[in-house]
Amino acid sequence: MIPKSLRNGAVMLMLLLGTVLLLGSVLLSPTPAPSKEYSAFLSDVKSGRVDAVVQQDQTLTITLKGSPPENYQVQVPTQLTDVYNDLLTAASAGGQSADSITFGAKAPDDSGQLFSLLISAFLPVLLIGGLFIFMMRSAQGQNNQAMSFGKSKAKMFVANKTPVTFAEVAGVEEAKAELAEVVEFLKFPERFEALGAKIPKGVLLIGSPGTGKTLLARAVAGEAGVPFFSISGSEFVEMFVGVGASRVRDLFDQAKRNSPCIVFIDEIDAVGRQRGAGLGGSHDEREQTLNQILVEMDGFETGTNIIIIAATNRPDVLDPALLRPGRFDRQVILDRPDLKGRLAILKVHVKGKPLDKTVNLEEIARRSPGFSGADLANLMNEAAILAARRSKRVVGMDEFAEALDRVMAGPQRKSRLITEPEKQIIAYHEGGHAVVGRILEKCDPVSKVTIISRGMALGYTMNLPTEDRYLQSKSEFEDKIAAMLGGNVAEQLVFGDTTTGASNDIEKATDLARKMVTRFGMSEKLGTVTLGRQDEMIFLGREMSEQKNYSDAVAKQIDEEVRAIIDRGAARAREVLTKHRDRLDALAAKLISEETVEGEAFETLFADLPPKPAAYTDLIARLRSAGVNIPTKEEVEAAAAEAAKGSTPTTGGAAAGQPA
Repeated sequence: MIPKSLRNGAVMLMLLLGTVLLLGSVLLSPTPAPSKEYSAFLSDVKSGRVDAVVQQDQTLTITLKGSPPENYQVQVPTQLTDVYNDLLTAASAGGQSADSITFGAKAPDDSGQLFSLLISAFLPVLLIGGLFIFMMRSAQGQNNQAMSFGKSKAKMFVANKTPVTFAEVAGVEEAKAELAEVVEFLKFPERFEALGAKIPKGVLLIGSPGTGKTLLARAVAGEAGVPFFSISGSEFVEMFVGVGASRVRDLFDQAKRNSPCIVFIDEIDAVGRQRGAGLGGSHDEREQTLNQILVEMDGFETGTNIIIIAATNRPDVLDPALLRPGRFDRQVILDRPDLKGRLAILKVHVKGKPLDKTVNLEEIARRSPGFSGADLANLMNEAAILAARRSKRVVGMDEFAEALDRVMAGPQRKSRLITEPEKQIIAYHEGGHAVVGRILEKCDPVSKVTIISRGMALGYTMNLPTEDRYLQSKSEFEDKIAAMLGGNVAEQLVFGDTTTGASNDIEKATDLARKMVTRFGMSEKLGTVTLGRQDEMIFLGREMSEQKNYSDAVAKQIDEEVRAIIDRGAARAREVLTKHRDRLDALAAKLISEETVEGEAFETLFADLPPKPAAYTDLIARLRSAGVNIPTKEEVEAAAAEAAKGSTPTTGGAAAGQPA
């Protein structure tokens, strides 16, 4: 078969040669001189105007006297055979001497005729042939494009072209351990075959967006040193029937020719959703694609040494046949990293970035709970951009703090003008959140309070946990609801009125209270039951909604319980703020003057109170080392016992007697 490059070169050569011949015929052909009658030539001879005559066959080239000389041609009549005698006769008749006229003869030149013959013979052939070949190639290209519609669009990465390894993937140690077995099988299959073990045919990576599913799949290919085919689930489905299944067959044919290899299907939920729920019934094109995937993964053909790795953040919509053993044998969960994982991810992303000596990666990891790997990468990039914008040579802790605020709350709204009365309301609102969150035991420590507008918020209070928690109690929810309502209660307490700034707080508090009653069984009145059922067929032809499986009487009780939880939270917030009104006023004044109060400066307002159990351990240690007088637990207990001897004990809410 002739290579495509040679065929294209031959066509171009033919077209180029035809162009050269056409231009040569135009450029090399002499410009013809004007012609006159034979009688006019004889008249010029009689008048003595002719200087020279050149005869070539039956054509005379006449040169007239003058400056510049003028030329013209004359066709000799066929009946004349002796032009020279006519020349002598005409010269004598005009009284001219024949010697004054130069007369010469020139042999016939056939080269021009030959060149013209070649051009006229071959130029049409070249042009028509080149045009015919060009049209054939165009038609063939369109045909190939139509025929390649069913070809797979998977991108193949050679082993040495995939430099990502497990060392560049941090925060998902359990997932790396699971996939390490896949790497071992691809490297040393005989070790497993000798014991009769079979490697899983498919590994399904499940995790929230940004947790590193695609990166981990690339790392498996880089560690195993085998070809890696990557394709998205949406690339299988087209508007034409049968294209998806054809692409699946072509993908697995390529994989078999390059086995052992890895096939990675990103966002497999685009084609792997449960069958029978589409508008097209069982003949849906997407379902035919899924059927072909099921056959290729576990059909009659075995021993192909092809491992399928797929990624999705919607495992609930996948077809059960796709998840059974023999297809996706393993499901690897990639959760958001904990404190240790975030620190490891930050260490990976700081490589190549000049950091200031004051940067504390552990502090950054502690202040970024819930961040995924992609969020942390974005955080590092934002800090580097801020440092470059400030013309710094290194990235400092100030840039990381600003980047955290930008990622969590949005960019600073410097153009938003806030009047002094509104500024005072915002200061007391955020102060109410912060004071209630500091006094109540189960609320997370306050890391920052600010009235600087960011994103859609006029101000915000940042509460950051000191450790990762996976279980939350009823008392913790109740304290959080009280802290959420602290801003609204502070406005009522100080100004005697409320504003729209608390709308989002009320919405979050109400939603949390309803979940406590209907989902978590935290209502003593309704008991430990789940009320209402979430639609399990999300994105399968139905809208996501809650199915009501209780009576109207129970619905009324739910509303009453939610209202009771909200009312108790508001009452607790009011009690705390009333008791600690002086601290609320001091914090609001500090916010109005400084706009932002960090955690350590905020804690100095509560130096006479005992620290929260295990919540402020590191912060209290830093404050005491700075000379701030904070009583210990023993000192507080001794003072309370001494005070109890001379007074009757007080009763009240949770805020009246906080444990040390």
